[in-house]
Amino acid sequence: MKAFADLLDRLVYATQRNAKLRLISTYLAATPDPDRGWALAALTDGLTRKRPVRRLLAELMAPRVDPELYRLSRDYVGDTAETVALLWPESGLEIDPPAFGEVVHGLLTLDNAELRVVLAAWLDRLDSTGRWALLKLLTGALRVGVSARLAKTAVAEMGGVAVDDIEGVWHGLTPPYLDLFAWLDGKADKPDVGAAAVFRPMMLAHPLEPGEIDALDPAEIAAEWKWDGIRVQLAAHGADVRLFSRTGDDVGIVFPEILASFAGRSAVLDGELLVVREGTVAPFNDLQQRLNRKAVTRRQQLQYPAHVRLYDALLIDGEDIRALPFAERRQRLESWFAASRPERADLSPLVAFTSIEALAGIWSGTRGAGIEGLMLKRLSSPYLAGRPKGHWYKWKRAALTADCVLMYAQRGSGKRSSFYSDYTFGAWRSTPAGDELVPVGKAYSGFTDAELIELDRWIRRNTIDRFGPVRSVTPGLVLEIAFDAINRSARHKSGVAMRFPRVHRIRWDKPATEADRLEALEGLIVE
Repeated sequence: MKAFADLLDRLVYATQRNAKLRLISTYLAATPDPDRGWALAALTDGLTRKRPVRRLLAELMAPRVDPELYRLSRDYVGDTAETVALLWPESGLEIDPPAFGEVVHGLLTLDNAELRVVLAAWLDRLDSTGRWALLKLLTGALRVGVSARLAKTAVAEMGGVAVDDIEGVWHGLTPPYLDLFAWLDGKADKPDVGAAAVFRPMMLAHPLEPGEIDALDPAEIAAEWKWDGIRVQLAAHGADVRLFSRTGDDVGIVFPEILASFAGRSAVLDGELLVVREGTVAPFNDLQQRLNRKAVTRRQQLQYPAHVRLYDALLIDGEDIRALPFAERRQRLESWFAASRPERADLSPLVAFTSIEALAGIWSGTRGAGIEGLMLKRLSSPYLAGRPKGHWYKWKRAALTADCVLMYAQRGSGKRSSFYSDYTFGAWRSTPAGDELVPVGKAYSGFTDAELIELDRWIRRNTIDRFGPVRSVTPGLVLEIAFDAINRSARHKSGVAMRFPRVHRIRWDKPATEADRLEALEGLIVE
């Protein structure tokens, strides 16, 4: 456990990407199996098991630290693991720390009652850094500035292979990745996932920058609509059918009708998950009613009918076609679809155009049609993992903006744990008692580090109430919010919800009374 805790501690203070890579690859090379596999799983979110962490730790801290001191400390530090690690009383005993494998086995197998007893014993045997690392494992949120991609790159460097080779087999493996490390150590062949229904790394697009459109040759690109859903990968291998998000999370459990539609087929397909009624794509808010659930009822399936709109293929009938150019993959996809005809699916149509000027005219009309924009793909592009430059472009419609009033602010996490960086903002609404602010969205991006410091200072000076890590502020600061769309939402008091809101400008100059009204936002809804 000491070596892993030391790794996490060093990663927190390593600011450069290459330094983090060296730390991880050195650790993996020096650490035996299965510990290095468990560490890799932790760095790539492969050890997450939901626990009532806050309640569990509060119960452990109650007889050891004054509850009010713990609450205030947690509020100030902004991180539960760090707070408990620092407040936990030192045992004064010279006891060896628990082994990393022992800790992982306990976190994965013990029930909550058993874990409470064992966790206290582990904390007594560790120093503050070890306690912090242990609790980070428990919460499943390491927050040490390491993405899953960076960790896989470190594995690739350790083994002397390309990171795409790691990505190609990753989702067919399970922790502690003994077969992966056996291959990298030269003791076994490369793991073969074949045509199995596992996730393959997806190809992503770059935002189209100003002026880039003029440099594109219309004869070399294909255009598609950019649908307002979520990107998914459909992997089918006989009776085994999986539906993955763009990050590789299996979301099929709440879309059983989609899985049933592709049963008995053999393909790995790329597309967009939507709610479609009588051929018409419903607003994104309808799709949200199906997302992030543990189960779905028959009524929800009927009320929010799921649909996959396909636009690319990675494997067809066991053959890997990712190396083929997009134009040929599209032909193969069309032929496969014509022969298979899965229910609850269709092909995303290609957009016909004769010139860049004509394409720009089509793009300018996407908002009125309720479409997010256009996707532009080079006809010669192979299907490459990640976000390779010069192949795919997303040409999103111009953002909408609204002047909203800051209502609440919450502490951030990681490097932002000492700052109020998550902002809830509202618009004015008329009531019999006068105007009131109602929340219309929440943003935590779009501002610079310098602006964050200014915002944090203003929030602390204008706090009127506190709710744990959240502060209510005087309605005096206007934020110009950029957002992609706005939909009706029964879950929000205002009745609306913004899509991808972010801070565009801080309107220090504008009185809060002149901020936008709810009626103006409702007028932007595309029914």
